[in-house]
Amino acid sequence: MNAQLKSLLKTLDESYIKTPALPKQWKDLLVNFAPWLALLGGIILVFGAISLLGLGSFLSPFAMLTGVGAFAVTWLIAAILLLVGGLMELLAFSPLKARKEKGWNLMFYALLLNALSSVVRLNISDIVMAILGFLIGYYFLYQVKSSYK
Repeated sequence: MNAQLKSLLKTLDESYIKTPALPKQWKDLLVNFAPWLALLGGIILVFGAISLLGLGSFLSPFAMLTGVGAFAVTWLIAAILLLVGGLMELLAFSPLKARKEKGWNLMFYALLLNALSSVVRLNISDIVMAILGFLIGYYFLYQVKSSYK
């Protein structure tokens, strides 16, 4: 993990240390189901990204004709980020099942990429939802962080 991501994690951890902790039973439940949630989420994201790529390629010529050509570029970038995030979630399945830190890291990267894919579209509601989704998602990641070594 590079220095900027470590710095981001440190800042997030310092902020989240003040949040209420989940009960131990809920943390255990999350840790037990995390691999399966990652697998399901990864499959949905990969198929969703492929669908977005297809839809974007269909709509791109119309976007060019109407003068909003940047739509095609942002759509493509967002779909690729979703695809990579989905693949990371799929790759996290085995390490999460083995309760390795690598699995937690992959889920963190996927969370970042998924938020970034929404921000790339430069739609205010998407940006707000991406920030809220990231903050909520990281809360749950933070709660189970100690379970992965």
